[in-house]
Amino acid sequence: METIRLAGQAAIPFTSGILIGLGETRLERIESLLVLRDLHQQYGHLQEIIIQNFRAKPNTLMVNAPEPDLNELIWTIAVARIIFGPTMNLQAPPNLSPGVLPQLVNAGINDWGGVSPVTPDYVNPEAPWPHLDKLTQETQKAGKQLIERLAIYPDFALNAAQWTHVNFTPATLQAIDGQGYARVDDWCAGVTKTPPRADLDLIQTSPGPVSQSIKQLLEPFIQDTDQPLANGQSEENNKTRKKEPQPLSEQAIVTLMQARGADFTYLCQVANKVRQQVNQDTVTYVVNRNINYTNICYFKCQFCAFSKGKTSENLRGKPYDLSLEEIQRRCLEAWQRGATEVCLQGGIHPSYTGQTYLDICRAIKQVCPDLHIHAFSPLEVWQGAKTLGISLEQFLIQLKQAGLDTLPGTAAEILDDEVRKDLCPDKINTQQWQEVMVTAHRVGFKTTATIMFGHIERYAHIARHLLLIRSIQQSHIENTQANEHSAADYLGFTEFVLLPYVHMEAPMHRKGKSRPGPSFREAVALHAISRLVLSPYITNIQASWTKMGHEGAAACLNAGVNDLGGTLMNETITRSAGASHGQETSPADMEKIIRQANRNPQQRGTYYQHAFNSQVSQSFHAQPLLEPRLQTPVKTPSPSIHLKPRAQHIHCVNETDNKTDNEINTEMNALKGDTAINSAV
Repeated sequence: METIRLAGQAAIPFTSGILIGLGETRLERIESLLVLRDLHQQYGHLQEIIIQNFRAKPNTLMVNAPEPDLNELIWTIAVARIIFGPTMNLQAPPNLSPGVLPQLVNAGINDWGGVSPVTPDYVNPEAPWPHLDKLTQETQKAGKQLIERLAIYPDFALNAAQWTHVNFTPATLQAIDGQGYARVDDWCAGVTKTPPRADLDLIQTSPGPVSQSIKQLLEPFIQDTDQPLANGQSEENNKTRKKEPQPLSEQAIVTLMQARGADFTYLCQVANKVRQQVNQDTVTYVVNRNINYTNICYFKCQFCAFSKGKTSENLRGKPYDLSLEEIQRRCLEAWQRGATEVCLQGGIHPSYTGQTYLDICRAIKQVCPDLHIHAFSPLEVWQGAKTLGISLEQFLIQLKQAGLDTLPGTAAEILDDEVRKDLCPDKINTQQWQEVMVTAHRVGFKTTATIMFGHIERYAHIARHLLLIRSIQQSHIENTQANEHSAADYLGFTEFVLLPYVHMEAPMHRKGKSRPGPSFREAVALHAISRLVLSPYITNIQASWTKMGHEGAAACLNAGVNDLGGTLMNETITRSAGASHGQETSPADMEKIIRQANRNPQQRGTYYQHAFNSQVSQSFHAQPLLEPRLQTPVKTPSPSIHLKPRAQHIHCVNETDNKTDNEINTEMNALKGDTAINSAV
């Protein structure tokens, strides 16, 4: 007991338990368990209690000793569960009780211990381990699922910094999912092109027996009886699903994030049915261009490889700051290639002020008045207003007047300050992010909402994030309805975008302080859960092909997703983190992905309206991109520029078609009334 006490002082996860059937009384078993409980209550370090039944062995002094019967084993397990409560892990070796394993589960155990396919039980060599298939079947008979774990249990693995030596913490985090269980495949967001076959099969096949807890949460979402959900779900049961679903609670979302096997299948299929009711079989995408205007940033976000990662050319590259002329050139090129939207975000450069963002908008509209500007996260808006010394509302109105059309709901990461204090300590907090979004909606902007997950957060943090997004949207809709606005004004958030964490070059992962992104199961499950949590307030759920890959994004189309986002043309933020899924997915490839999933592709605008026919046609005949030029202007805040708007966009495109880059630069510098030093980086 002194050894166990010292282990508690040293914060070492420890295993203990009792061996029954040695002649002890039931009272002595209880006394032993109570002593262990006292130590655990003091230090919290006992990760499991093993209840092991004595087995007589040849060539030992107790070869003829009687073994405890099944009733003694079951009684002791049940008493241990009562003594230690619901959170302790109770284990009984499965090879010592063949044929009665479901009874042990029903008595209170939740763990089978180590089961090896290659080595015997050296303590009990006469009792071979059950094969994993057999153990899975026996576990299912008790209504449970067999899940692989590490030697360190989930609660301890999730708190690896507290319970493991600093040398082992990175390896522990690398090996677990968001629930603390073992990662059973090598899929990683941004890298792996082929998703795990087992998970793909689960998404598309009929579920086996679904747990009662999952059924109770999901059945209210099934609104009609015309299409049976899956085998085993009777028509009689379908008839009871008419009641309107209640909003999912935080605990319900956590439970759904834990769904595996048949439960995971059922979750995906319910979400897919809701998607079909809302969006039918149409899958949308937008032809756009990403412009990340600088990778220089003074914030200290621990996940960001874009401004904090290696400067290798195939990753972050060297520091750069695009000139207004290069931004304009890229926008013109995007329009000529069929884009309807340009998405602009970047680091927070030390010299940037709110005027910088206003100048960018004006410069783009000066050359491409019909190109939709989707730009500036809540962080940039907050920083822009602060540097100008004006309110958020005033700055947002100025951005609208300068030509900004919509805002991306990035910089959200996980909207829970318990996570943000470690993930992005000097960034805007949850309340500030919410304030920017609510204010933007109030002044007439539509925005997106996002989540970046799979790093250091827990499932409960994800749940709080989703519920906050739902609350913001619900409040906005109710307020606009009360003020008799048109239906088009109801939507504050046009879509919810899921961004699995790409870990490879992220600073916190390189320091061994994060998990390697979500597992494929977790990534798909969260797309499905988002559909259910945000319904009916947000009707567009988007999968990121840069994170999920083409096959992964296609799989999400069977889990509640109805949108694949943008073609991008240039993608640098995810690539900086080590992703390898490419910088552009052409419209032809987008539509191939969608059709292979038996859906109908539709090219859209940012508001989910049909894209211009002329742009759709151009997008399918786009010329290859010119090599981007990274230009670093003088490091002083840009002065305000007042550019005369063009009457028609087509004139602007034709006017610049035959000009050299130097001529364009000269013209723009003359319009600005200043000079700039442009140096290739």
